[in-house]
Amino acid sequence: MDVVLALAGFGVGTVVGLTGMGGGALMTPVLVLFFGVPPLAAVSSDLVVSAVMKPFGGVVHARRGTVNWQLVAWLCAGSVPSAFCGALLARAAGGDDVQEVVRLCLGVALLLAVAGLLGKAYLARSRRSVPATGIRVRPVPTVLLGALGGLVVGMTSVGSGSLIIVILLMLYPMLRANDLVGTDLVQAVPLVAAAALGHLLFGDLHLDVAGALLVGSIPGVLLGAHLSTRAPAGFVRSALAVVLVASGLKLLRAPDPAVAVAAVTLASFFVVTHVRARRRTSRASAATAHAQTPTPVGTPD
Repeated sequence: MDVVLALAGFGVGTVVGLTGMGGGALMTPVLVLFFGVPPLAAVSSDLVVSAVMKPFGGVVHARRGTVNWQLVAWLCAGSVPSAFCGALLARAAGGDDVQEVVRLCLGVALLLAVAGLLGKAYLARSRRSVPATGIRVRPVPTVLLGALGGLVVGMTSVGSGSLIIVILLMLYPMLRANDLVGTDLVQAVPLVAAAALGHLLFGDLHLDVAGALLVGSIPGVLLGAHLSTRAPAGFVRSALAVVLVASGLKLLRAPDPAVAVAAVTLASFFVVTHVRARRRTSRASAATAHAQTPTPVGTPD
């Protein structure tokens, strides 16, 4: 077993446990860029690993009642068959050119995932939340957008967390945060399983790669879930976005200076945003403390 590969799986699993996203968006480019795994084999191996990892988070949310099962059903109606078809398209993309097609699709999907992360953060700040039971489900757009997300996942392994969760935010901006994450995790289980089955039958699975990743990722996702209540999720998501931008541009064969400039610019943006948020929080806390300070009572003459 490749110990370094298992350690990489542990790191990615920890990020998934912390943030609820980033599995395919990190695992696949890590395999391609650092371990030299062919893109189609990387996608196949990552999907099999994700099919094992996802149920851990899904079971927790199902027990807590933070899942909108009606949304799960309509999303899966579109995403499950399209994810299976995505595996077929990845294989049928064209003989010797299939690896290049998958690599390009993966690069684009990573950049879309970053846009999803940023959109999720923006919408989360500007929306009023309601419980899952108060959401009126719209079947047709939910099925269609689920099908789009499933196709991307089937071809690239990216999006079962990042892209689908943004689709949910676009359609149901009032959905409460924990119900949003729970619904996304549960619908991702059959979605990723269908994509993994397609790649098992028609993809290029490397059992040694998948086995090493599983050895590391399972304890990693459990550790991440345990730490998620203490770690600053905003910082983790910011770091994840920087990594995804750099990986996506690299997979699209952008020049190294352009990759570095994009990563540094995005990291600087997050640092400035974080500092400003901390200052606003400190000022608000100081104002609250000042308002609550009792006024001294003067002594009578």
